[in-house]
Amino acid sequence: MRDSLDKTQQGLKRSRETWFGKVASLFDRTRVGDEVWDELEELLIAADVGVTTTQKLIEKVKQRIKAEKLSEGTQVRAVLKEEMVNLLKVDAGAASVSSLAGSQIILVVGVNGSGKTTSIAKLAYGFKNEGKKVILAAADTFRAAAIDQLKRWGERIGVEVVAHESGGDPGAVVYDALQAAQNRQAQVVIIDTAGRLHTKFNLMEELKKIKRVAGKYEMPQEVLLVIDATTGQNGLAQTRHFTEAVGVNGIFLAKLDGTAKGGIVLAIYDELKIPITYIGTGEQLEDIAPFNANTFVGAIFS
Repeated sequence: MRDSLDKTQQGLKRSRETWFGKVASLFDRTRVGDEVWDELEELLIAADVGVTTTQKLIEKVKQRIKAEKLSEGTQVRAVLKEEMVNLLKVDAGAASVSSLAGSQIILVVGVNGSGKTTSIAKLAYGFKNEGKKVILAAADTFRAAAIDQLKRWGERIGVEVVAHESGGDPGAVVYDALQAAQNRQAQVVIIDTAGRLHTKFNLMEELKKIKRVAGKYEMPQEVLLVIDATTGQNGLAQTRHFTEAVGVNGIFLAKLDGTAKGGIVLAIYDELKIPITYIGTGEQLEDIAPFNANTFVGAIFS
């Protein structure tokens, strides 16, 4: 993966040039008056930070500038940036799946159209470049096209794909993939699952079954939810439903380069306390970066 700062700045270009650019310019004035707070609230909500998180953030900034007797625009902007970093207090970099030692299972879930399969390819590409042996499991057996797509990615990247015929049992695919991983001493198994609406009970139950099969192997298991950053606040509802079903413990925020509303990152952390482990910053395989709070906040204001 390329330098994470450069990739994060690339992914947040639209956010930086629109809503957060306007936020930064609010504090270009010499002194900050009361009128700034209403403007700041409107801009943060427009950037998908969400009403609750926005109000909490502004209140913390107000408390600090009062306690520290600050009034200059540059000082207040610095406090805002610090409080944003504090809000992103779950260290996603430390929780990143790429940092886990030994073998690991990554169960990738998400709704249709979230960019799930492409995100899997980016992960596999990154792990392979780290020198790890990777196996992909094509457990989306509902669509033949999904199996073919994963096979094409596997061929392009140079990693093995374990797949059955379309319509088969996803749990059996996962079992075979994990057996193959043990036999070939693979370090990473990434499981692709059917893109499913988070409101569909039967499909969510099948996802639980896949997780149970994977859980029989003594390997660390990460449940990674892929969210399309352009869906905004709907991503919060998706995360809640998937977490209730299968215990999501990491988020891959895809298509961040396609939205001007990067504030959804703040809302996810504040309301759900689930770390964003990766962000998708473009269409190429290398367009992926581990999420880091300081890098993120620096990129939206740089």
